[in-house]
Amino acid sequence: MAGVVTIFGGSGFIGKAIVCLLAREGWRIRVAVRRPGEARELQPLGDVGQIAVLGVTVQDEALVGMAVEGADAVINLAGILYESGRQSFQAVHVEGPGHIAKAAAAAGVGSLVHLSAIGADSASDSAYARSKAAGEAAVLAAFPKASILRPSIVFGPEDSFFNRFAVLTQLSPVVPLIGGGETKFQPVYVGDVARATAVCLKEEGCQGNIYELGGPDVLSFRELMEMLLAETRRRRWLLPVSYKLADLKARFLELLPVPPLTRDQVKLLQVDNVVSPDALGLSDLGVAPTALETVLPTYLDCYRVGGRFKTPEAA
Repeated sequence: MAGVVTIFGGSGFIGKAIVCLLAREGWRIRVAVRRPGEARELQPLGDVGQIAVLGVTVQDEALVGMAVEGADAVINLAGILYESGRQSFQAVHVEGPGHIAKAAAAAGVGSLVHLSAIGADSASDSAYARSKAAGEAAVLAAFPKASILRPSIVFGPEDSFFNRFAVLTQLSPVVPLIGGGETKFQPVYVGDVARATAVCLKEEGCQGNIYELGGPDVLSFRELMEMLLAETRRRRWLLPVSYKLADLKARFLELLPVPPLTRDQVKLLQVDNVVSPDALGLSDLGVAPTALETVLPTYLDCYRVGGRFKTPEAA
């Protein structure tokens, strides 16, 4: 039976899908975010009063404790792709999840779902991957029955992966392929991540487990870009860029307020982002993975030359 759930970091792309699904299932939802104004659009996804927005930073233990008080379940989606000011990997990926897990345990919360990432590894060269592993450890230390979800890149209408590169193809005749574009990914649909989360909230058999979430297909970065270009009907030059050169460029790009590439991300791209052979996955949660090609046409068509209603031709 649905109850009260507190979702940290619920204003983003994945959070919106989870809020929408849980609202339909009858949960009363508290969305705890650093910038409440960015989550107001979530409230119409439920009935009047069903979805409440709270101003909370995961580094503030007192506010975190207040946000989980009386909740039946907690979900942590808070995460960053690059560090900026006080928003460091240590603060957001390690200390924040630790505070949430401790507060959930103290409040007697029944279930906790923590969103991590494929590639979380304490021995990784990447600070991002190391912090994700440390965050998982902090959560399980305080709340051993937490469910950990590790998705590969997540796709859907508002994703920051395909949309980002679709915009790039509108502006540039070249798409850089770092490391030759050979890094493998296993894109997972945002709706499947939401369904996996909902299952973990309700099923006791999920508690204490780590699930790696990937779609039905493993594709290289080059293949993903070729698929994107086919959907947007554009011809662009796929230019291989060595890791060394990408690292050099990232040193300068990191100076931008919103860096399109960091040196840490270059390190991440040197390791495949796919589900491990022996890992629990979507099938263990009863979720059938959605194929990439069934969803991409529903939102990439707006990037075609002349718009989605233009007759097929490549530019």
